[in-house]
Amino acid sequence: MLRSIKVRTSKEFEIVDITDEVEKIVRESNVKSGLVVVFTRHTTTALTINENESGLKRDLEELLGKLVPKGMGYMHDRIDNNAHSHLRGILIGPSLTIPVEDGRLLLGTWQSILFIELDGPRTREVYVKVCEC
Repeated sequence: MLRSIKVRTSKEFEIVDITDEVEKIVRESNVKSGLVVVFTRHTTTALTINENESGLKRDLEELLGKLVPKGMGYMHDRIDNNAHSHLRGILIGPSLTIPVEDGRLLLGTWQSILFIELDGPRTREVYVKVCEC
């Protein structure tokens, strides 16, 4: 079963918790034991699993800003001035694989599925594939 989630962002950098939407898709799939793959096709977005806590989200934004600063004369900036967004996306990655057991995501107590916008604001699409195995 393949479904998609629309994510609308309002800032250049934004972290959106999409756990509830992914859980709903898993429930609707009726898969009891398997895997769910969550994937973004956008090169200036990323996905991760971590705690959905405001201080941690600010820390991540600050860390990425230090690791890959904006406006450093990157080659790609000659095209559309968002090389920092692409490079940050490469560091984090575009997909996640999460086990499903008893029809539920096997996430830890504080784990959330976080969509990271790196070049917004925009409307994005995240794909969710639930597989039985």
